[in-house]
Amino acid sequence: MSARPETFREAISEKFSRARRTERDIVALGIAFAAMILFVGTGGSVLPQLIGAWRGLTSQPDILLTNALILNVALIVLGSSRYKALQKELLIRRISEEEALKLADIDPLTNCYNRRSMGPALEDQLTEARASGRAIAVIQVDLDNFKQVNDLHGHSVGDRVLQVTADRMADVLPADALLARLGGDEFACSVFFHPSDSAGVERLTQRLIDQVAEPIAIGDVAVEITMSVGIAGSDTVDRECSGNATPPQMMHKADIAMYQAKKDGKNRFFWFEPSMEYELRFRNELESGIRRGIANGEFVPYYEQQVDLDSGALAGFEMLARWHSPDLGTVNPDIFIPIAEEIGVIAELSEGLIAQAMEDAKAWHPSLTLSVNISPVQLRDPWFSQKLLKMLVQRNFPPSRLEIEITESCLHNDIGMVRTMITSLRNQGVKVSLDDFGTGYSSLAQLRSLPFDRLKIDRSFIRELRQAGAGSQLVDAIVSMGDGLKMPITAEGIESDEILKVLQRMGRIKGQGYHYGRPEPAERVRERLAQVSLLAENFVASEDEASEQRAAHGA
Repeated sequence: MSARPETFREAISEKFSRARRTERDIVALGIAFAAMILFVGTGGSVLPQLIGAWRGLTSQPDILLTNALILNVALIVLGSSRYKALQKELLIRRISEEEALKLADIDPLTNCYNRRSMGPALEDQLTEARASGRAIAVIQVDLDNFKQVNDLHGHSVGDRVLQVTADRMADVLPADALLARLGGDEFACSVFFHPSDSAGVERLTQRLIDQVAEPIAIGDVAVEITMSVGIAGSDTVDRECSGNATPPQMMHKADIAMYQAKKDGKNRFFWFEPSMEYELRFRNELESGIRRGIANGEFVPYYEQQVDLDSGALAGFEMLARWHSPDLGTVNPDIFIPIAEEIGVIAELSEGLIAQAMEDAKAWHPSLTLSVNISPVQLRDPWFSQKLLKMLVQRNFPPSRLEIEITESCLHNDIGMVRTMITSLRNQGVKVSLDDFGTGYSSLAQLRSLPFDRLKIDRSFIRELRQAGAGSQLVDAIVSMGDGLKMPITAEGIESDEILKVLQRMGRIKGQGYHYGRPEPAERVRERLAQVSLLAENFVASEDEASEQRAAHGA
C-alpha cells in the first residue's frame, strides 16, 4: 500500500470491469456459437443439393432449407457485427466505470485518497498493524490561513498550493503510509510505528511541517504556508475506547489534537490527550449554552462604580456582563465573551445588554453616566454607530450620559472606519474612551488623530502602584500625557487605600475598582442610589421644589 492510491484503485477497477466484461462476452459468444451450429446443420444438407443442382445432377434443392441457410448466414453476419459493437460498448462502459470509481475514491485535484476511501484503507492498515504488534499514527493536517491565499491570489493559485503541498507530503511519507485530502485545506496521513517509538512520529511530523513551509513559487507569486497538525496513536485511542478504535474514532481524535495546535498558535503539532476532548466538549456546551442564554435572557448587566478621586463623589457606572447560567451559575465575561465573538453572537448579546442598561440607567440621577464596553467585532460592522444611535432614540436615553469604551486592538482593523464611527457618535453627544490603555500598540499619532474623550489606564499598571518605582512613574507619565492631550483619565483596578492615595496625588482622575465595591446587579444599584438620594425621582422632586421656590420668590 502506498501514500497515493493509483495501484490499489487500478487493481480494484480492473477486477470489477473484468467481471462485467466476462458476463456480457458470454452472451455475445453464445449467440455466435448458436449461429455457427445452425450453419453447420443446415449447410450439411443444403450445400450438396445446391452444388448438385448447379451441375445438373440433382433436382431443385429444398426451398425451405435453402431459405434457412440464407437466414442463418445473415444471422452470423449480424451476430458478428453485434459482437464487434458490443465489444466497443463494453470498452466505453469500462472506461466510464473506471472514471466513476476514480472520482468516487480519489481526490481529483491532488490524486490522493479522499474522505470516502481513506476509511477502508485505514481500516486495513489498523488490522495489519495489530496483527504485527505495531500501531498506527493518524496525522491530521490543516493549512493555516489558507483562505487568505485564495482571497489574495485567486483559487487557481490556491489549487496549485494544495497540489504542491500534497506532493511534498507524499515525498516525506514512507512508502507504506496513506495520504488523503479530506476536503478544502485539510489532509490526513497515517503511518505505522512502534508504540515505544513515538519520537519517530514526531520527527516525521516536524519534517512534514518544515517541508510544507518552504516557499511555493507560482509564476511571479511566492506563497508561504504553514500547517497545524494533530496526531492520534492507535495504542492510546484503543485504551481510551476499551477496544479496537475505528478509523472514524482515530480521525476524530487527531482532529481534536489539530484544533489544539490551532488554539496554541498554529504551525505546530500536538498528540491527542483525553483532556483535550473534555475541554472541547465543555467548549461545545458553552457555545450551546450561550446561544440558549441569549434567547432566554440569561445575560444581565452588572454595574461597577466610577468615582471622582478628588471629591469621592459617585460619577457613574461601568456596565459589565454576567451570565446567570442554570447549569454553571454566574459566569464572568472573561469566559463567555471570547466565545461569543468567535461564534458570531457578540453583537446580539451586547446590544441586548446595552438596551437593558439604558433602561436601568434611566432610573438613576441624570448626573450619573453609563459606560459600556464595545467588542472589536462590533466595530467591524459599518452600521454599528447607526444601530447605537437608534437604540438611544428608541429608549429615550440622553447621548451625553453614554460613554462607550473600545480597546486598542480595535484600532488595527480599519482605522478609517473606526475614526468615522467615533466622529459620528461624538457628533451626537456620545463620549468615547480608549480602554486598557498601555496594553496594546497605540501610537501618539493615533491618539492625536482619533477624537477620544478619555483614556482608561489598564489595571495591570495600577496594581504596580503598591510598589514605588517604575510602575508609579509610568502611570504618572500616562496621566501627564492625558493632560497634554486634554484627555481625562480613568484608573481601573483600585483595590486599596494605598493605591488610591498615590493616584490622588497625580491629579484629577476618575477611578473604579473593588476598593469601592464589587459589581452589582441593577436592583442593588438602585438600593444604593436610593440611600444617597441619587435616583431620577429624587432629581425630579428637587427640581419641582426649586420651581416652587422660584415661583414663591417671584410672587
